[in-house]
Amino acid sequence: MRKLENSELDRKSIEDFKQAEKTPIIIILDDIRSLHNIGSVFRTSDAFLIEKIYLCGITATPPNKEIHKTALGATETVTWEHHKNVIEVIENLKKEGTSVYAIEQVENAIFLNDFKAEKNKKYALVFGNEVFGVSQEAIKICHGTIEIPQLGTKHSLNISVSTGIVVWDLFQKIKNL
Repeated sequence: MRKLENSELDRKSIEDFKQAEKTPIIIILDDIRSLHNIGSVFRTSDAFLIEKIYLCGITATPPNKEIHKTALGATETVTWEHHKNVIEVIENLKKEGTSVYAIEQVENAIFLNDFKAEKNKKYALVFGNEVFGVSQEAIKICHGTIEIPQLGTKHSLNISVSTGIVVWDLFQKIKNL
């Protein structure tokens, strides 16, 4: 077994990325404080050809030196928009036919391992503030909530870790339809 060289990884150019068919997943970040978390979400979104990121509320936007530290150029590939109001973003996506799910611990949430993706459907995933999570107002208007099962004592994960887990799982489910 040999570690691959960077030249062997068949990386897309920025233009190739922009032209590539995207995974029908949209990420919505609402009131994310950490610039490093934002950058990490961009990097994960690049890795899985995510369609778009919506940066809402106080969530910072590129260009930003601290976001760039973890995004490593993904802010140049992944399409993004900033909106003050997450509710408007969710409502607009729903009108377009996108299924919107908050990633949160709530009554009657669907555990991620039990969530079933549907063919020819686009999904938006709402991730909330590091301390307060997804707002109750946003949760109320989503199609549902998805919870990452957690068995330890903490019952919370870093936003960038949560995004990676949920995107990987949903990506696999969509690709296997």
